[in-house]
Amino acid sequence: MAEQGVPTEQLVPVAGGERVRLSPEVTVDVYPSLHSCIWTHAGFAQSDAVCVGDLGVVHQERLARLRDRGDSRAALSDEVREHLRAGAQGARGDGGALVYRFETPAGSLVYQDTCGRWTGVWRTLHADVAILAAAGRGNIDGEPIQGSLADFVGAEVELLRPRRVILGHHDDWLPGVSVPTDTAPIRAAIGRTSPATELLEMPYCAGFPVFEGLSASYGSGASA
Repeated sequence: MAEQGVPTEQLVPVAGGERVRLSPEVTVDVYPSLHSCIWTHAGFAQSDAVCVGDLGVVHQERLARLRDRGDSRAALSDEVREHLRAGAQGARGDGGALVYRFETPAGSLVYQDTCGRWTGVWRTLHADVAILAAAGRGNIDGEPIQGSLADFVGAEVELLRPRRVILGHHDDWLPGVSVPTDTAPIRAAIGRTSPATELLEMPYCAGFPVFEGLSASYGSGASA
């Protein structure tokens, strides 16, 4: 953000536990979160693939697996490796996973950017709209999910009970590692765990007023 010209005095470092005022009517609460378990597989599985095992793996072994995975990326295309180089953020890079809950006059919104959660935190995050990550292997309280990505997202929706869900981070953003996520199993999982929640799917790079029509759509179900 600083490199794009945002004044330094507007940048607020957070680590979880902060409430930040963004405008006279909008605040955001910051909560600790977890990254998806990128150390368990060299590539992403599809949303209905059931993954088991990898429990109790110590941090040093997880790092070793990540190093092995990094070595495998040498086989990626020149275009993909250039994308990774261009996205490297240096000293101001990733400081850890967080989840955000925005309060606005139009409603509340939870935003998550990777498939990890502390379950105790998520039980407190009820919101009208949730933007949820849908890629990789879910991380529940520090351990990889024993199940599928669809199971992981469905359980999150059951905890949050939002009126509307929008998926994020589910495109084929790193060819050779990521996959274009099949959303049908996720839709089915949400229908089972929270049938009153609407799953909204948007075209790539599209925009949408996230609170629009919530009163009318509430209760329409995940088949909308």
